[in-house]
Amino acid sequence: MSRIGRKPVPIPKGVKVEQSDGTVKVKGPKGELTAAVHTDIGVELKENELLVTTSADDKRHKALHGLWRAVLNNMVRGVAEGYLKKLEIVGVGYRAEMKASKLQLQLGYSHPIIFVPPEGIKIETRDPRHDRPSHNPVSRVSSPVPRR
Repeated sequence: MSRIGRKPVPIPKGVKVEQSDGTVKVKGPKGELTAAVHTDIGVELKENELLVTTSADDKRHKALHGLWRAVLNNMVRGVAEGYLKKLEIVGVGYRAEMKASKLQLQLGYSHPIIFVPPEGIKIETRDPRHDRPSHNPVSRVSSPVPRR
């Protein structure tokens, strides 16, 4: 058995898991996901946990065991909390801003790059000038620097 596959998948409050004929359906506050589980992998629902089992103990089945445990864990986490990815643009003059529902990027090309996010994906931009700490310590350090 796979070490990852042996771990039970905890099911948080507000998430419902249904299992029928090789498919697992997970419903939660962020949406609903469905997956057709491999035929050699079994899924058992016990109280507030999902247990993934395998029929054999060879290398292929160990890999499938860990894979399906990870897939089911990601499904449960996705419908419960959702996923967030924070990106930072680094460069002089590089900017990102939302124009209606499109992301406009200025990344050093002669033209802006317009990105339309797929349905269900939410993109937010923020102004980094509002998140700075106080400028006083920086000013105190730079004031004794001689200016030419």
